[in-house]
Amino acid sequence: MPASPLSPTGASAAPAPGPRGPSVVELRRYALRPGRRDELVELFDREFVEPQEEAGMAVLGQFRDLDDPDRFVWLRGFRDMEARRRGLGAFYGGPVWARHGPAANATMVSSDDVLLLRPLTPGQGPVARAAARPAVGAPDPGGVVSAVVWSFPPGRSGGLGLVRDGLLPALRRTGPAPVAVLATEPAANTFPRLPVRTGENVVVALTPYPDEAARRGHLARLHGDRLTREGVLAPLEKELTAPALVLRLAPTARSLLR
Repeated sequence: MPASPLSPTGASAAPAPGPRGPSVVELRRYALRPGRRDELVELFDREFVEPQEEAGMAVLGQFRDLDDPDRFVWLRGFRDMEARRRGLGAFYGGPVWARHGPAANATMVSSDDVLLLRPLTPGQGPVARAAARPAVGAPDPGGVVSAVVWSFPPGRSGGLGLVRDGLLPALRRTGPAPVAVLATEPAANTFPRLPVRTGENVVVALTPYPDEAARRGHLARLHGDRLTREGVLAPLEKELTAPALVLRLAPTARSLLR
């Protein structure tokens, strides 16, 4: 992946892990100490974006969880699992993490809620929506990114098929299409220093909206369609091992997904 220029005071080009987005993605949810989220967001956006991209990774999106004031959520992409191993080793073994990692860790209660994912359709990974990454100090962009996580029984593919062949067409008919739909990456963790959740069988859809009203309107149209409700949503619910997890995420100033 071409390295993004390190530019602490100016905008940088969007990362390019591949022409159609990364083939491996981490969805990372951090539980933070009360009242310290903005401290981590400022540190992350100032110090951790360009160095990770220079190590061959794509920092795709950074978010405040709108329903939990002490939760930070972000996505990181890789060309493949071997590139993940190399990139994480270079970053976490390098000088930037040595200098600023202790301050980041001091804001956290837990950082091991991590889903390792791949595009549900090969070659269709998340791609940047911003042409260039905003500079440090830019204002937050507003808007809401919805991340919905459906959990299915391990080893069963029926739920994935319902999402791919039924739900996604319905979402496109009733509102904006997701910018990425991801499923569990089954490969072994190539960087055990950072644990990931194992034994998972999930699908995650990421959809940006201009505001909360637009998100709610899309859901109302989706659930208001009888054929979708009976032919897609009801069978999908029967496949789930738990209710769908809906994350309402506010992009930070330098997030590319927005």
